[in-house]
Amino acid sequence: MSSHDGLWSIGELAEWAGTTVKTVRFYSDRGLLPEAGRSSGGHRRYGTAALDRLRLIRSLRALDLPVSEVHRIVEDEDTSGPVLEAAVADRLSELGTEISALRWREAGLKLLAESAPQERAEVLQLVGGVTSPPNTDSLARFWRAWLPLRMPAGAVSAFLAAAVPQPPAEPAPGQLLAFARLHSFVTRPCPGDTGPCQPAAHQFSPDFRPEVLYDGLAEAYELAAAPLRRGRPPRAGEALDCFVTAYAASYGAPDTPGFRRLLAAQLAADPRIDGYWELVAQVNTPQGARPDPTPGTAHDWLVSALSADSMADAAAS
Repeated sequence: MSSHDGLWSIGELAEWAGTTVKTVRFYSDRGLLPEAGRSSGGHRRYGTAALDRLRLIRSLRALDLPVSEVHRIVEDEDTSGPVLEAAVADRLSELGTEISALRWREAGLKLLAESAPQERAEVLQLVGGVTSPPNTDSLARFWRAWLPLRMPAGAVSAFLAAAVPQPPAEPAPGQLLAFARLHSFVTRPCPGDTGPCQPAAHQFSPDFRPEVLYDGLAEAYELAAAPLRRGRPPRAGEALDCFVTAYAASYGAPDTPGFRRLLAAQLAADPRIDGYWELVAQVNTPQGARPDPTPGTAHDWLVSALSADSMADAAAS
């Protein structure tokens, strides 16, 4: 019920809306709830339309939309329009990030709870090195230092898409630990290397064409994945021929027994990063599932096949 002038006092509006005078004053002071006038004593007075606006404001705030966005929406006076749509889309994106962060924190707490007391200091150090939710910047930097300097941007992006695992939205504790170990792995000096973390084979020739190499390697890794899934030992065949052809074509060299021996020696001297790929498999594999071959496991399989093939050729010579 309004007063004789058809306006409500701040207390009457608060009572009709089922809220407090403090809340009404807060929104009024911020310009979300305009006053219809003032009483002779200087008290705030509100028209009946203020009740609908106050209810709208409270509904929007209940969805955790910021006061600034609520102000834009109520001023727009069109709850079916683009202003509300944009505000909802932005908030949904923010909530997605917040929920992901909470899931990673939950996985970290579970990991600590499941860890043996003597392991918790190491686990805390590893987990503390990763943001929540995590990003893959450190992994991308590692591979950019590893890849050939003249590699085209498109080829780099394609390789990073295969080599850099995306953090799971709902990680198991083991996946979180694997991702934290990956971050630790790529932020320490390259294993066994005092210079740039880059294979010697990338420096083979001034005419080296890295995009040709990595296009061919992607095909060779795919071919090697089939025998890897079946548990076959490294051996000569289509996958190995594709692997060697990728190197030969990128260097402008013929695929000869001599080339294969030289390539085998160079690849054997490269820094070993098997641990990286083992951790990638753990990050990518849900609990209880069988891991798929990674580019790293395919590469190691092919290098072993090349070494065996070169040794057999040398023995036959």
